[in-house]
Amino acid sequence: MNNFNLYVPTRVLFGQGQIASLAKQVPAGSRVLVTYGGGSVLRNGVMEQVRQALGDRLAVEFGGIEPNPDYATLMRAIATGREHGVDFVLAVGGGSVADGSKFIAAGLHYEGDPWELLTGKGKVKSAVPLGVVLTLAATGSEMNSGAVVSRRETGDKLFFASEKVFPRFAVLDPSTLFSLPERQTGNGVVDAFVHTIEQYLTYPANAKVQDRMAEGLLLTLIEEGPKLLANPSDYDARANVMWAATMALNGYLGAGVPQDWSTHMLGHEITAVHGLDHAQTLAIVLPAMLAARREPKRAKLLQYAERVWGLTEGTEDSRIDAAIDATRAFFERMGVPTRLSGHGIREPKLDAILAKLEAHGMTKLGEHGDVTLEVSRAVLESAV
Repeated sequence: MNNFNLYVPTRVLFGQGQIASLAKQVPAGSRVLVTYGGGSVLRNGVMEQVRQALGDRLAVEFGGIEPNPDYATLMRAIATGREHGVDFVLAVGGGSVADGSKFIAAGLHYEGDPWELLTGKGKVKSAVPLGVVLTLAATGSEMNSGAVVSRRETGDKLFFASEKVFPRFAVLDPSTLFSLPERQTGNGVVDAFVHTIEQYLTYPANAKVQDRMAEGLLLTLIEEGPKLLANPSDYDARANVMWAATMALNGYLGAGVPQDWSTHMLGHEITAVHGLDHAQTLAIVLPAMLAARREPKRAKLLQYAERVWGLTEGTEDSRIDAAIDATRAFFERMGVPTRLSGHGIREPKLDAILAKLEAHGMTKLGEHGDVTLEVSRAVLESAV
C-alpha cells in the first residue's frame, strides 16, 4: 500500500428526520441558494422540510439542474446567486445536483470564465460554502470534492475537483429515497458498484483494509440492491445502499491503492455523444473492459471471483469468465442493460466517442496507462 493523504471534512447526518438538522448546520442569517433538479423534491415533501428547517433565512430556490448537469444551466444559477448575494449553497437532490452545486459554489467566486475550472486553465481559489441534502444514493458526491459537468452545445463532459468545494455537511435520510423510480434506483446501485470496482479491481497492493472494505460494499450492494426493486420502501435496504454509495467514493477505498477509472472515462464520452444515463454507460463498459483487460487484472479478478461471487471451482480462466458474467447478470437484474443495443444503439458513433477521448487527453487510461484509443475502440465494439 502506498503513502496517502486523506482529507474528508464532510459532517454526515444520517437517518430519518435529519433534514430538520439544517436549522443548526446552515449559519443563521445566511443568504442561501437552494438548488434542485426536476421537481421530485417539491412533490415528495423534501423541499417543504428544507424550507421549514431554514426558517427565516433568505432562501432563493433554483430548479432544473439536469442529470449530467449542463454548463448553461449552472451559469444561470451562478447569475441568480450573484444577483441575490448568496453566501451559502444548499444542494437538494442526487449526485448531479450536488456536482452542479459544487461548480456553482466555485463559480460564484471565480472572476474569469468558469469553464476554465473544468478545462484546467483555471483553479478554484475559494468557493461559497456548500451543504447537501441527498435524495438519490449513487455518486458519493455528497462526501467528496469532485464534480462532473456537461456542456451539451459542444458535446463535452469534464471533471474537476477541489478541496474548496467539499460539502460542509451531508444530510442522508433513507426515507427520502422511497419514491424513486426503478430506473434511478437501479442506476444508483450500478453507479456505486462501479465506483467501488474502479478502486479495487486493479492489481494487488497489499491493501488488506481497502480490499475488505471494497468487498463488503460490493456484497452489500448485491444483497440489498434487488430488495429495493421488490420493495422500494424497505428502509433498512435503502439505508444500507445509501451508506454504501457514500462510502464507495469518499476517499477511503482509494487511499494508497492503484485506481483504474477507464470505465468512467469511456462512459462519460458515451453520455456526451449518445445521451445515456451515467450509470447506464458504466454497466455497458465495465464487463467489456474487464474482458479486454483480464491479463493485467488477473490476480484481482480471481480474488473478486472468490471473495465476492464465491467462485472457487474450475480453471482460473473459467472463474474469471464466471465473475464477469455474474457482474453483467447483476446489472441486468437491477434493470440496467449491459450492451449498447439494449438501449437501441446498434451503430454507436465510435469515431465521435474516440475523438472526444483524444481531445480530452484520455489516450492512456487505466492503472497501467495501457488503455489506448485502440483498446477503447475494441472495448466499445465488444459492448454493442
